[in-house]
Amino acid sequence: MRNLTRERKSNNRVNRKLGNLLKCVCMSKQSHSTNEMIPSSESLATKDYSESLATKDYSESAYSSQVVGENDNKPDTGSIEEAELSLRDTGSLSYEEARALLGRYEYQKGNIEAALHVFEGIDIATVTSKIKISLAKRAEPRKRRSHNYNYAAPPLSAHALSLLLEAIYLKSKSLQILGKYKEAAQSCKVVLDIVESSLPEGLPENFGTDSKLQETINNAVELLPSLYQLADLPQETIFSFRRALLNHWNLNEETVAKIQKEFAIFLLYSGSKEADPPNLRSQMDSSFVPRNNMEEAILLLMILLRKVKLKRIEWDPSVLDHLSYALSVCGGLKALGKELEELLPAVIDKKERHLLLSLCYYGQGDGLTALNLLRNVYKHDDPNCVFSLLMGSKICGENRDFAEEGVNLGKRAIHILENKCEELVGVANSLLGISLSGYSRSSLSESERVNRQSEAIQCLETADRLTRMNDSRIVYELCLENADQRKLDVALGQAKRLIKLEGGSQARSWLLLARILSGQKRFLDGETIINAALEQTGKWDRGELLRTKAKLQIAQGHVKRALETYTQLLAVLQVQNKSFPTQKKNLEVGRIHVKDLELETWHDLAMVYISLSQWRDAEACLLKSEALNYYSPSRWHITGLLYEAKGLEKEALKAYENALDIYPGHVESLVSMAMVLRRFGGKSGPVIRSFLTEALRLDRMNSSAWFKLGQLYKDEGPMCITESVDCFEAASILMETDPIEPFR
Repeated sequence: MRNLTRERKSNNRVNRKLGNLLKCVCMSKQSHSTNEMIPSSESLATKDYSESLATKDYSESAYSSQVVGENDNKPDTGSIEEAELSLRDTGSLSYEEARALLGRYEYQKGNIEAALHVFEGIDIATVTSKIKISLAKRAEPRKRRSHNYNYAAPPLSAHALSLLLEAIYLKSKSLQILGKYKEAAQSCKVVLDIVESSLPEGLPENFGTDSKLQETINNAVELLPSLYQLADLPQETIFSFRRALLNHWNLNEETVAKIQKEFAIFLLYSGSKEADPPNLRSQMDSSFVPRNNMEEAILLLMILLRKVKLKRIEWDPSVLDHLSYALSVCGGLKALGKELEELLPAVIDKKERHLLLSLCYYGQGDGLTALNLLRNVYKHDDPNCVFSLLMGSKICGENRDFAEEGVNLGKRAIHILENKCEELVGVANSLLGISLSGYSRSSLSESERVNRQSEAIQCLETADRLTRMNDSRIVYELCLENADQRKLDVALGQAKRLIKLEGGSQARSWLLLARILSGQKRFLDGETIINAALEQTGKWDRGELLRTKAKLQIAQGHVKRALETYTQLLAVLQVQNKSFPTQKKNLEVGRIHVKDLELETWHDLAMVYISLSQWRDAEACLLKSEALNYYSPSRWHITGLLYEAKGLEKEALKAYENALDIYPGHVESLVSMAMVLRRFGGKSGPVIRSFLTEALRLDRMNSSAWFKLGQLYKDEGPMCITESVDCFEAASILMETDPIEPFR
């Protein structure tokens, strides 16, 4: 009963306002033109509304003037003017137009429920046909209308047409405010359906002369996708965005850009199911059609950047942010770099351009170009730019030739960050430690090397402490440095902590733990760790884990089991290559490319068959390797070992020379070359020593090089007995802690 009473009161209030509005319209109309014959307020009430309004339970008191004096219910003058225009055009105000006026009035006052109640009284089915006919006739060229003598005037005037379409749109907005998103979307869709069915070829260019009508259509086009998003209907959201962009709505450039950006953001971050590719009606046969949500988002963002370059829209920095994310995720850093280079200098700051480009080149593997771009920042544009200093230190730490510069950059960053963010200081210390570690390998004296290694450990421990021992990357680098310095007990504890910190999700941490155990000659424990890792990590990380498992089995003397593991590894690689046929070069497992992992697998198998004296099988493996990479120094080195095993010393020497021609720093080839020359005899002692010392300069932890150098000193007689003993002692210590494969 209460609800019924409340509804009747609401109806009476609406009726009073409607009648009040009509009476004021008629009074205003009479005062404007006394000579023009117009219907009186009485005739309006009886003629136009006797059937419609009376049947809707409107009382005669709705037309009384008692409420006119009330300030809170005074009709909006804008609504009166709209009504006057409609009356002037048609001579009467229809029931639907009156409701549209009153609904807009209530909506503008903030009476959303009352406005919705008024709008729901409009019979959409009745007015739709009139709107369609009126729209179609308005779109006809004026010349055609003037020459067509049988031309009939549209059933709705221009203002009535705008008024009714706006009423449907405002009804949608009212439903949105009340949280009825699905119903709001259905109402908003009606506006676009009416326009599309009336004008299948789209809105003509001169259609925008009626700014109010065009504004309503523009608002509806923009609103519909957001309503579907609020209603949690992702597929309908995508289709409504495409409808807004592919159909001709006479939208201005800024509005189109706004819709394109919102659509791209939805595609990138909504997590919705992949939609069907768009049906581009005007596309050429050779035009690009996005195959998934990511490609469609990238296409939209690139279109926006192109508009910025052509100065058709204003620059929006967030567009570049979203494009950077999208292209980074799908491995399109080269394309991102090209877009950055094409941006006008006035659009993006020079410093920001250099920083972003450096990230793009670094992501593509071109660290030197990235470093040169960063140098422009920290040497010229902004010497105190912490990001450029940290990024530069990171790149230098990965390249021994620039390790000293990396140390200087790391120290500068720490100085700038003094008494600031501890986490960032921790990161700077970790990068300094990595650079010091690389710098120590190029030290000329042993004392210098030890000092730099000690300083590297201190920096990494400081970084670990400042980051509260929660940064897995810093823990990994600290563990790796201790392992590299053969502090295996310390490294073992840190590796276990690392795996616990990461939850066993990273293959590289399991591999490091297994290598540390192999350095302690605990090969069975290492294999157990790898088996656990195979259960914990993802299927695409299995390749490198299986390779390490096979090496651990060989170390235990289980060659047959190792061959079975290598067979399993090759099967995994074959599945990965078939799964990613077009991304073969880019697909990575851990930090090793699939192609490189396959190459190394064939090399491992060739070494196994050489040890078993199965020459043909070894040659078959090397042929497989040659097909993958003819210019691999490792392949030429193993070919030389095969020739040595066959007793073909000259052919082996030639193979080692080929390996060193391809990569002069290939340590294994330097050592093997020295041994072949030593067997040849003669006066080649200084040459042999130069090969071995170069190998030790590149890798001071190479036990084989120390042992071979000790043999060389021994051959030179009692004069070099001390050097020989030192070399043999170093080789013995290193052999006791040699892992099955290098820690780095």
